[in-house]
Amino acid sequence: MERLTNIVQSIDNITKYSATDIDNFAQELNRDGICVIPHLFEQNLIEEWLEAFKNLFYTRQNQPGGLAPREVSRYYLTLPWISPFANEWVFANPVIMEILQRVFYQEYVMVQLGVDVPFPGSDYQETHRDFRPLFCDRIVTPLYALAVNFPLVEVTPDNGPFQMARGTHLLPREVGLQKIASGEIPMESFYMQPGDVIVRSPLALHRGSPNQTNQPRPMVVMGYAMHWLHTPKVDLTLPQDYYDNLSAELRQMLRCKIVEQLPHEKVETYINFKY
Repeated sequence: MERLTNIVQSIDNITKYSATDIDNFAQELNRDGICVIPHLFEQNLIEEWLEAFKNLFYTRQNQPGGLAPREVSRYYLTLPWISPFANEWVFANPVIMEILQRVFYQEYVMVQLGVDVPFPGSDYQETHRDFRPLFCDRIVTPLYALAVNFPLVEVTPDNGPFQMARGTHLLPREVGLQKIASGEIPMESFYMQPGDVIVRSPLALHRGSPNQTNQPRPMVVMGYAMHWLHTPKVDLTLPQDYYDNLSAELRQMLRCKIVEQLPHEKVETYINFKY
C-alpha cells in the first residue's frame, strides 16, 4: 500500500512527537506488545465523542441486539460512521499511522471501530487473547493485527482499567499463563487520561477488570490488520458520499461495506472474541 502521503505529513510539523519518539513507540510495541502515547487527542475531541457515545449507547439499549454482551455488566458496540466518530484525525491519525507503518511490513487495513464498556457490577474477564497465532504457539507470530484504544473518561484503579502482561504476545499461551500465575510477569493495569492512546497486540494476554464506580467506563477500540487477514466478526459500514470524498489512500486503507444510507438499527455480532 502506498504511504498515506496526503494524511501523514512531517511529524515534526504537526505534533510534539519526533521521529525518534515514534521509533521508540514502535520498538516498545514489538518488544512489550503495547505502547502508550500520552495526550495524543485534544480534550474537546474527547468530550464531543463522550457526549455522542452516551446518546448512542442509550439508543442501542432499546434495540434488539443493539449491544453485544461481554459477560456481566460489560458491553460492546460498533460506532456508526457519522460525526463525530467519522474523523480522519482519529482513524488515520498521523502518529498512529507512522507507528503502524513501522511494525506492519505489508499493506494493512482498518477493520473495526467500536467501544468496550464495563458498567458497575462488572468483574474480571478471563485472561485471553483477541486473536489466535497465525500457525501454532511454537512459532512466534509477528504483529499482523493491532488494536488502538483510547478512553472517553479517565481510567482509574476503580473503574475497570485494561490489564495486560507485557511480552506475552511472544510466548506460547500456556507459558504466558504460567508466568502470570507465578508472578514472573505481572498483569499490569493501564491508567489513562482522556486523550491518551494505547497501541497493542491482541495476542498479548490481557483482561478487563471490574468497574467499581457508579459510572460506565467507555474505551474506544480501532482495529487494524494485514490486508490478507479475514475478520468476519467486525465490520465497518460507510455511507457512499463520505467514502467518495476520501483520498484514494484512505479508501484503500478502510475495509468496509459501502451503502447509500446507514441503517437505523445495528445488530452486534462481535461477541465471541476470546482465545
